[in-house]
Amino acid sequence: MRRREGEVTGIDAPEIATERRQIVRTLRALITEHSLPLWSREGWDPVTGGFVERLDLEGRADRAAPRRVRVQARQIYCFAKAADLGWYPQGRAIAMNGLDYLLAKAKVPDGRAGFVHLLDADGSVRDPMRDAYDQAFVLLALSTVYQLSRDAQVRAELDSLMAFIDGDLRSPHGGFVEGVPATLPRRQNPQMHLFEAMIAAFDATRDPAFQDRAGALYGLFVTNLYDPQRQVLGEYFEEDWSKIEPVSVEPGHQAEWVWLLKGFERITGCPTGRHRSQLLASALRYRDDVTGCLLDEGDAEGNVRKFTRRCWPQTEIAKAWIAQAEAGEPGAADEARNALVRMYRHYLRHPVLGGWYDQFDRDNQSLVDTIPASSFYHVLCAVAEADRVLG
Repeated sequence: MRRREGEVTGIDAPEIATERRQIVRTLRALITEHSLPLWSREGWDPVTGGFVERLDLEGRADRAAPRRVRVQARQIYCFAKAADLGWYPQGRAIAMNGLDYLLAKAKVPDGRAGFVHLLDADGSVRDPMRDAYDQAFVLLALSTVYQLSRDAQVRAELDSLMAFIDGDLRSPHGGFVEGVPATLPRRQNPQMHLFEAMIAAFDATRDPAFQDRAGALYGLFVTNLYDPQRQVLGEYFEEDWSKIEPVSVEPGHQAEWVWLLKGFERITGCPTGRHRSQLLASALRYRDDVTGCLLDEGDAEGNVRKFTRRCWPQTEIAKAWIAQAEAGEPGAADEARNALVRMYRHYLRHPVLGGWYDQFDRDNQSLVDTIPASSFYHVLCAVAEADRVLG
């Protein structure tokens, strides 16, 4: 039987042990010395402004590709977070330039509230849909910039977006609709990222209204999104949040909720340990036999649907273990380091220093011939959490 990487025996054990001990320092150096400079240099378009969607495999910007607004927001988050941590002081100016571009180009052009879905490379609107998922990341970006800058105009933009989310996206069935216009099926993913954004907004503003909004989304998680019998988080739902069978399970989202629930517990005092433990155990059912990495999709019975494995679920399983380590779970810190080592070995040791591989098939062949900007948010957040908790 093949053993999973991380279940180390024999001659390589001392080398692996050293790598584990040093992994947080290794990853922080990779981010600060390579990823942040790479994405500030190649990832910003000096002609039109804005962040590019991806780099090619030699690390050169694709400046012609359309630009998702969520990626603009994620990059703003990355540079603002890095500046706030003291990792990359010049990130403050980059984040503010990115925010200026976002506010100038991505607001709905007819004066209505909210942000559009997709821009062309020249900054014109390609898709005016106001997707809840995109609004969540703009809210996260605004919260992170406000945490850094305490700029009153940024706070005003944050409050304006929140008024749109509260007034135009709230669903009578709980949570938020998919966007304007509303679509089906309902997805848990926008609810999850709005939950994340509410926690970040509370951290930045200390406004208890964001605690309340996060609490309402936690209630949606408990009553509708999470199946306590099968101990899985569903992905797709009917308008009234009834489950769509067969249930699709994304192990990366199971892990992501573990970390988010720990954040919710931190700001409210509401205990979340039982759900965190169940979600983590469920996520770990869907792993590659050789690498130990999380796979992309399974079903509610624990069967694998997709044997591909993307980068972002590996960041989320690391964050899940980090959350459990912070909560005092025995052995969680070691598991977190193991997950970080897997993430580094399989995804971040890229020929372009500061880049990453996005997805592999079951034969370990890379499936994506670019370096997507969207992954930076996942990678930087995982490394920041590792540095904060594991040191």
